[in-house]
Amino acid sequence: MGLRKPPLYDVHADAGATFTEFGGWDMPVEYDSIKAEHAAVRESVGIFDVSHMSELEVSGPDATALMQRLTTNDVTALEPGDSQYSAIVNDEGVIVDDTVVYRLPDRDERVYLFIPNAGHDEEMSDRWTSFRDEWGLDATVENVTEEWAMFAVQGPDALDSLTDAAPDAALGDRSKFQATFADVAGVECWVARTGYTGEDGFEVLCPWDDAETVWAALDATPCGLGSRDTLRMEMGYLLSGQDFDPETEPRTPYEAGIGFVVDLDTEFVGRDALERQREAGVDETFVGFTLLDRGVPRHGYDIADADGEVIGVVTSGTMSPTLSEPIGLGYVPVEYADDETEISVLVRGREKRAVIVTPPFIN
Repeated sequence: MGLRKPPLYDVHADAGATFTEFGGWDMPVEYDSIKAEHAAVRESVGIFDVSHMSELEVSGPDATALMQRLTTNDVTALEPGDSQYSAIVNDEGVIVDDTVVYRLPDRDERVYLFIPNAGHDEEMSDRWTSFRDEWGLDATVENVTEEWAMFAVQGPDALDSLTDAAPDAALGDRSKFQATFADVAGVECWVARTGYTGEDGFEVLCPWDDAETVWAALDATPCGLGSRDTLRMEMGYLLSGQDFDPETEPRTPYEAGIGFVVDLDTEFVGRDALERQREAGVDETFVGFTLLDRGVPRHGYDIADADGEVIGVVTSGTMSPTLSEPIGLGYVPVEYADDETEISVLVRGREKRAVIVTPPFIN
């Protein structure tokens, strides 16, 4: 089966983008250079085509109950236009995926839109419908991934860029994790003050067929997934399939450093396992580190203690474009997790001195 393509694939190709496979999609990885695109987001504003992200809509009388039982956060706390970061876990409390859940304006009942990671739309659609049927709930689950294009406008000038394209939306009045329908260049879009870079910014969902109109109206530097990755690493944000994966890197929210999305006062799949872990504590935890020696940490490299004993593994690593320093993320035993703890990373078989740093790496 061939790779899925975003609606603006030809637009990106004409702009000179190079492409990479990600989550079953053929997506732009860079246009000019990862370093230049990274700097545009940190210093001004960049725009990413993230139409590879999955979108599922859940509605009906029991929509809230279904969302509450299948995500770890408290969905009932959401008012129309609110959103929340959450996790989806299995019976053992292991993260299957992380997601953002939006509560859309009410129709006849509450309606939710949630955003699993790229390539997870069919898996999550099957999960939601199978549990709905098992529990006898009255809810409609729709996979709308190829109905919506999605763009991320990120950086200190993101609000100006969106305001120019949507002058009547009063987007500056929206707090982080708030969203609204807004007219962007004559197209009704769902605009949320969310993002994955650490900068102020917005994520814009628009109808698939109107993607080019909206993209052209947003004045920002086009950026690919390469700089999106370096930006999120500087913040210490998780990447699905790399910093956690139910098969290759099975981690719970408490191990992965996102215990704040777990509300044990709610009932959800995996709740009891997570309650037991919270009471007992974790053996390993997600940390950041910087290399003191020359080298770049990469996914899969071993982490060792000061005596050379392997204690963990690098899940993400790069040369930070902002700091011009090698940084990484990974899991180590909790006794090694304090800031300034000396460790080493085996870069191509050679030990490189490093120290633990609590992300984010930048202010």
